Amino acid sequence: MQNDKFILDSLDHELVSLLRSDGRASLAKLAEVLKVSRGTVQNRLDRLMASGTLLGFTVRMREDYDNDQVRAIMMIEIAGKSTADIVRKLRGLPEVRSIHSTNGNWDLIAEIHTGSLSEFDNVLRKVRMIDGILNSETNLQLAAM
Repeated sequence: MQNDKFILDSLDHELVSLLRSDGRASLAKLAEVLKVSRGTVQNRLDRLMASGTLLGFTVRMREDYDNDQVRAIMMIEIAGKSTADIVRKLRGLPEVRSIHSTNGNWDLIAEIHTGSLSEFDNVLRKVRMIDGILNSETNLQLAAM
């Protein structure tokens, strides 16, 4: 039921905000904070997932926790008006941490984090296989300054 026109109300926004800060929060805890029933929270989550608004849940770690992680910035050129579809597919890759629209020669910038160079190579291959991506350029992030 993927729907680009799905409209979030204030309860949906509050639920998403809570999940951003704690993706492992129980339905009971979410219901308590939102002052709604557990069933309401479950129905909202089901609807957000079915619509494609929520793509999944993830773990966030401190930036300095794993210094061996491979991090990169990928600039992406897209064909025509396929931006929304490409962004949706990129968001489905857990290694893609953020996506930004930009100006200039590139249409999108994606931040990628992996645990190894072989995982990084696999992500690059997946991204390059997405229909509508014409070109990309990727730069590894080395030392933080």
